[in-house]
Amino acid sequence: MFDIGIIGGGIVGLATAYQLSQKYPNISVAIIEKESSLAQHQTGHNSGVLHSGIYYKPGSLKAINCRRGKKAMEQFCEEQGIEYELCGKIIVALNDEEVPSLQSIFQRGQENGVNCKIISREEMLEIEPHVAGVQAIHVPECGIVNYKQVCLRFGEIIEEKEENRLFLGHQVTNIKSNSRSLVIETNREPIECRYLINCGGLHSDKITKLGGQKPPAKIIPFKGEYFELKEDAKHLCQNLIYPVPDPAFPFLGVHFTRMIDRKVECGPNAVLAFGREAYGKFDHNLKDLLESIAYPGFQKMAIKHWKMGWGEMWRSYNKSAFVKALKRLIPEIEARNLVSAPAGIRAQAVSPSGGLVDDFLIEENARIINVCNAPSPAATASLNIGSTIMAQLKARI
Repeated sequence: MFDIGIIGGGIVGLATAYQLSQKYPNISVAIIEKESSLAQHQTGHNSGVLHSGIYYKPGSLKAINCRRGKKAMEQFCEEQGIEYELCGKIIVALNDEEVPSLQSIFQRGQENGVNCKIISREEMLEIEPHVAGVQAIHVPECGIVNYKQVCLRFGEIIEEKEENRLFLGHQVTNIKSNSRSLVIETNREPIECRYLINCGGLHSDKITKLGGQKPPAKIIPFKGEYFELKEDAKHLCQNLIYPVPDPAFPFLGVHFTRMIDRKVECGPNAVLAFGREAYGKFDHNLKDLLESIAYPGFQKMAIKHWKMGWGEMWRSYNKSAFVKALKRLIPEIEARNLVSAPAGIRAQAVSPSGGLVDDFLIEENARIINVCNAPSPAATASLNIGSTIMAQLKARI
């Protein structure tokens, strides 16, 4: 019997467990994770960016949690000796038509308290000598970190208390309630807890349903495919280079990311994944795929944005088209400079009306808190998301 059960051993679930165990040392916490190790899905496929919060609507959950969470994550890494670097990034307007959108992003950054400034092409080339564009925003406080390493340390700290447990290899099959507790049935033994937090990521809507609530949106998995720069081309990108994003979509566009291990990733695109965990180009889960395409919200979204979707699919199966998108930011890039890198899958909540849910979405009842949508910058924001959930539980525990 545990005080708190948390489904999901990714960074949001682990950060929440860490915050609870630090704030309330007398309560017991169980992490229930279906994989044999932590951070195997969204967190483990993350590019490792410490986001500044420049893009997000002022006052939104993303903006608030990202700003506070970034500072908390930096502090945690300092205390635990985890390598991170505030390397900075630039957001590039490739032509004069994109400058007004760049100015809007800058204004948001100012309102969110982000350290950023508009720079000229000449200043931009001093930071990234090989980049295209007419103007940029420089965000010196943006950084990089290994979130999987962060998760492993969270897990170690959580398990230092003998009352806490990590239940790895335990896939949730059902959730039952009685007068005093919840019983989490798994493919192994049942786990009992007083309160439950659903941080199931790619499966968060299914777990919400198991808990007796109607999910406010359905998770549609979007695969992001990447290339990596070969050693002789790494000089083309010093740190982080982003385009001006399309405001119609909660994706940041194809960009360049120097990672903490010195690799440089290029991407991603955003294509419908043929399964919630179908990472390979030809991997698929027919049940997941049929559920996605039969969902009315997906159908409405597909009709509205079919042109964008077709372009993303074309880039997925045509390397030259992907290279063309990369060349918009760094014209010197050639296909021979690139090698395929592991893909990631984003759990994107889509509303019944076909809208892409852009902000974090957390819903609760008397015993269960469901994190229904936690896309990027959830890793950056994770410690503050954990604090937010902890505040929701405070009166009960």
